Amino acid sequence: MSTQYLSELKTKLVGKLPGYRFVDKGSSLFSIMKDNQEVAVVRDAGDHVIVTIGSKDYKYDKWYTKPEHLANVIINYFTTLK
Repeated sequence: MSTQYLSELKTKLVGKLPGYRFVDKGSSLFSIMKDNQEVAVVRDAGDHVIVTIGSKDYKYDKWYTKPEHLANVIINYFTTLK
């Protein structure tokens, strides 16, 4: 069971990134997968959400960055990779 923030975030992402899957890896962590490859990890770290892409961590304050805003950032990132 994901945290409420991660659940809301995944709800905003589903259907917006064709070809990507969202796989729960624990109560505070999920992976974004494409072609059976993990392309990102999203982790709830208390007051922050950390998005790891490759070897880089991007840290977002949960109280400032609402799930719908972070979803837009993630969608924009992955749609520009095409």
